[in-house]
Amino acid sequence: MREDDVVADPVDARLAARLAELRAERGWSLGELAERSGVSRSTLSRAERGETSPTAAVLNRLCAVYGRTMSRLLSEVEAEPALLVRAAEQPVWEDRPAGFVRRSVSPPHPGLRGELVEGRLVAGADIAYDRPPVPGLEQHVWLLEGALEITAQDVEHHLTAGDCLRMRVWGPTRFRCPGPGGARYALAVVLP
Repeated sequence: MREDDVVADPVDARLAARLAELRAERGWSLGELAERSGVSRSTLSRAERGETSPTAAVLNRLCAVYGRTMSRLLSEVEAEPALLVRAAEQPVWEDRPAGFVRRSVSPPHPGLRGELVEGRLVAGADIAYDRPPVPGLEQHVWLLEGALEITAQDVEHHLTAGDCLRMRVWGPTRFRCPGPGGARYALAVVLP
């Protein structure tokens, strides 16, 4: 596929606009946001103009600065969530370079503190988050398929299919799929 054959993803376009809007609401320059988030000005600029889709790690840093979960940010660029979310209507976001696919099974909804996410990692995928989007965020990771190594509070947990890790996230976390196949998990997120 040639570069000019690529059609812009409407979710990425709305995400770019929302990121620019969040920065403008606070009256921050790109430089100020770069200092607060640790993300380079050029990366922020390209993400806000929709020239690139931010990685999971970049989105996590921006969510921390803006005080929202990744799901909440992504839900802000989707239509109002319905009470019944059909499989075909569940928003999917991909970080292809990292080998990560995220399906918002039960997107955030006003008045609810919890949400449900399906995550998929290819064998060898290794995603590190330097901080939680919201300190004290409660997470329940139920591994459905494969193997997964999760590091939280400097402790590495080895999960196999059927295992569930429950945690409150205060600092860095790391999700690694050691292989040989991919991993699929359900993630329940509850705001503190």
